[in-house]
Amino acid sequence: MGNKFMRDYELEIKCRVDFIKKLMAESGVGGIVFGNSGGKDAALVGILCKLACDNTLGLVLPCGSNQNYGSDMDDAIAVANQFGFETRLVDLKGSFEAMKHSLADATELTDAAVSNIAPRLRMAVLYAVAASEGRLVAGTSNRSERYMGYFTKWGDGACDFNPIADLTVSEIYEFLEYLGAPRSIIEKAPSAGLLDGQTDEIEMGVSYKSIDGLLLSGTCADADMEIIERFHKGSEHKRKMPVMYGD
Repeated sequence: MGNKFMRDYELEIKCRVDFIKKLMAESGVGGIVFGNSGGKDAALVGILCKLACDNTLGLVLPCGSNQNYGSDMDDAIAVANQFGFETRLVDLKGSFEAMKHSLADATELTDAAVSNIAPRLRMAVLYAVAASEGRLVAGTSNRSERYMGYFTKWGDGACDFNPIADLTVSEIYEFLEYLGAPRSIIEKAPSAGLLDGQTDEIEMGVSYKSIDGLLLSGTCADADMEIIERFHKGSEHKRKMPVMYGD
């Protein structure tokens, strides 16, 4: 997928690094923080940010699922060690359970509402660290996820800048291959890691190959097109700032 044999990865990486450096200079802050989930997107963001700013911090933020405390954490540490950015752990399991308990008397939480608590807790932690240490928050959502709305509003969708927002999932993997990222990250199925055994493609009911095919070439199977466009239209509000009276 994509023109991986034609594109100049070295130049594209330099352009993204220059983009981050320019933002850093304009903001006047001294560092970057991002959520180091152990996934493909976080890995690429961490690498790019470290190339642009030596003071790059990846927070590992497990929040309930066994996968968070197992393979995800292992992969997060592996990519941090390989590319030399700092890692810290903030265990959010207690906060997650406390939030659900606090809400129990106020409403009957749906499964969707519960699944969105963890990304919003992570966002709060990232911004607390950023505010305390003079850092920018780097986002990790890719083009495919954003088109589908497969992210949490004011959760993993919240950031100060995003250096990979234009890249599809297939392109993310191409960049990671070029950069020599850990095989465990490149080879595992994309997952938000909110539930054990969960994968993005199973949850959405469509493959990233089909999504990326539509985004990169304008074509995919009719059945997949219906699913993709339904997700896209239903999530338009996630890609816009709040509607303000008087605007």
